[in-house]
Amino acid sequence: MKIAMWSGPRNLSTAMMYAFGNRADFHVVDEPFYGPYLRLTGLDHPMRSEILASRPENTEEVSAQLLGPIPGGRPHAYHKHMTQHMIPGVPRGFMGYCVNVFLLRHPARVLASFSDKYEGVTADDIGFRQQAELYDHVLSLGQAPVVVDSAAIRQDPEGMLRKLCAAIGLPWDPAMLRWPKGGHPSDGVWAAHWYASVHDSTGFAGPEGPMPTVRPELQHLVEGAMPHYERLGAVALKP
Repeated sequence: MKIAMWSGPRNLSTAMMYAFGNRADFHVVDEPFYGPYLRLTGLDHPMRSEILASRPENTEEVSAQLLGPIPGGRPHAYHKHMTQHMIPGVPRGFMGYCVNVFLLRHPARVLASFSDKYEGVTADDIGFRQQAELYDHVLSLGQAPVVVDSAAIRQDPEGMLRKLCAAIGLPWDPAMLRWPKGGHPSDGVWAAHWYASVHDSTGFAGPEGPMPTVRPELQHLVEGAMPHYERLGAVALKP
């Protein structure tokens, strides 16, 4: 099985990669299209030069790697994807060979967290529109994509991860609940900027607190993302 997990930024995505990466039967990949995305867009992300140096592949090379043999002789692979990376020019053919899962988080929580580490945030940066488009693409492939909300996972990690495994036909493994402190060998080089809190963890954080206040100039991004979030949330796995 090759799982393609689709989320936007600041969305429990790294913790989910660590959960699958702590299974002995999984190889994990961290944001495989990040390098090609920066090359195609020219965006000046934090650690841009380091990312480009560490990810020299073009989009076709990345797609071929995702479709190729799973490293280490492991039976399964987990691909952590950012939906905003799937811009025109990035192939989608590999998606038809994956089990596609969509990871949600409330837009206000995403904006409050992301805007603390990245200036000039736009709707394209947070990936909600792209997430809905990719969901529709998976439907067009004849698949039944699975949707899970990060808030439900944080509320009941074992219960929701069991539900997720059952939904995709994967045996449950309690190793998903705990991982070693300090990061994973598959972390992208950008981990130094983005992953401090998850590097300090050994498991999923508890339930999220009150909804954060989003700066007034970003409120329109929350409003624009809500229809996409609510649409996918309506079909998400229930606690």
